[in-house]
Amino acid sequence: MDDERASAAAVVDEGDPEPTGPPEFARLPVYAIAAAVGLVLLAVAGKFGYFGDELYFLATGKHQWAWGYADNPWLLPWLAKSMDALFPGSWFALRIIPLLLTSAGVVVSALIAREFGGGRKAQVITAGAYALAWQILASGHVLATSTVDPFLWVLVTWLVVRWVRDRSDWLLVGAGLATAVAMQGKFLIAFLWVGIIVGVLVAGPRDLLRRPALWVGGVITVVVTLPTLLWQMDNDWPYLLMQEVIKEQNARLLGGTLGTIPLAVAMAGLPIGAFLLCHGLYTLFRAPELRPYRFLGWAVAVVTVIVLVFANRYYYVAGMYPILFAASALRIEAGRTAAWWRWVPSWPVFALSVPVAVYLTLPVRPVDGFTGVDLVDFQASGSLGWPAVAETAADVYRSLPSRADTVVMGDSYWQASALDYYGRQRGLPQAYGPERGYWFTGRPVDTTQQVIYVGGTEEWLSQFFGDIRRVDTIRLPETTAKTANQGVPVYVLKAPVAPWPELWERMHRP
Repeated sequence: MDDERASAAAVVDEGDPEPTGPPEFARLPVYAIAAAVGLVLLAVAGKFGYFGDELYFLATGKHQWAWGYADNPWLLPWLAKSMDALFPGSWFALRIIPLLLTSAGVVVSALIAREFGGGRKAQVITAGAYALAWQILASGHVLATSTVDPFLWVLVTWLVVRWVRDRSDWLLVGAGLATAVAMQGKFLIAFLWVGIIVGVLVAGPRDLLRRPALWVGGVITVVVTLPTLLWQMDNDWPYLLMQEVIKEQNARLLGGTLGTIPLAVAMAGLPIGAFLLCHGLYTLFRAPELRPYRFLGWAVAVVTVIVLVFANRYYYVAGMYPILFAASALRIEAGRTAAWWRWVPSWPVFALSVPVAVYLTLPVRPVDGFTGVDLVDFQASGSLGWPAVAETAADVYRSLPSRADTVVMGDSYWQASALDYYGRQRGLPQAYGPERGYWFTGRPVDTTQQVIYVGGTEEWLSQFFGDIRRVDTIRLPETTAKTANQGVPVYVLKAPVAPWPELWERMHRP
């Protein structure tokens, strides 16, 4: 009891009003929104095939298991391997996990609005905005780090926000456990905690940093993450190198640093999510009723700066969407909106946003109905033709006069994953790949003299092999659209220009 009174006194000393109990949870409408999202995702779960990243997790989980990989820890490969063991070859079953996480995120985002003091309307607006956020909906279709990570950010945020109200230290232990799980999928949640700590130091409640339960959660996170940290250490921290690769890719494809914030705002959903995002940040810093949670405004700012400096992936901030949605929804519910924009979070705009969000983010178009915009068609393009990749390589393999000292390789980690996952049942040996995480799974044996290579260009391959012969091209008869696998070349490579240990080092592409 003395500790609780001291905690409350600390809040008063910092000038923060003591939060009161939350309004009733709007169960029926919030659960209805979550169920609707789940049904939409269920309807498209069986479309096209495994996405490239899903294949990567499957192949590494089944055939190249490790406590860590160059671009992610072990959680996603383990989940993919486990689901494939229960439902072999079913991408539909695999996508039940992101479906459940996305639907659960709808509920937890509404609970954040409730903790802020939002009633039924604020909770429904927050849940609806989360459900229609383009990035959230798109990632809900595939098992990826960009699906698991945002949900765990939302969960941690809710636990911390609830702690501000009732000071139950078990909530901080729960936040530590959720953080420990998140760290097994991606290390990005460390950014969130840096933001929270900075925010608390600036705006309070500083008592958070004095709670032993917070540091117990930190110890749990470190202990659980130790195996993957040791793997990173043993392999010279390739995860840090990946951040430089990601920055280069974003600079080339998505406008670099200048494009990160506009994309993050747009992918919150137009017009509702984007507007609530901006208004919510303003509200967190200005609204008196949100003063106990002002540290979250600072957290959003700090995380955004960290992402801009170190990563540049716009979707790395998607886990912070509900904070801003909820803050904005609280003011909207109170009727404190300007006449010129109060139409934005209205039910007709929500209703019109549903078909737009579904059309732009989910694979609802036919195979020949792609828009031609890479960002819109990215998932569908990366989900077509993977069995054809393995089948074409297997045909080439079977046609060789001699298969002794022959290996198969995929130019991208997606192609290497397809060769490993689909190729073994077609008689192909273990696949290798020079890109990203696949390079770390092993190299061809020293006696290798011949390589069936899927993808790449003759110009790049000529650095490593003296004899390059293009023998086939992957064709997808079901579509004429541009996809990740349409028109991909297949080569037979001979005469390696150096011993394999040296050659493998030179071929490595982060």
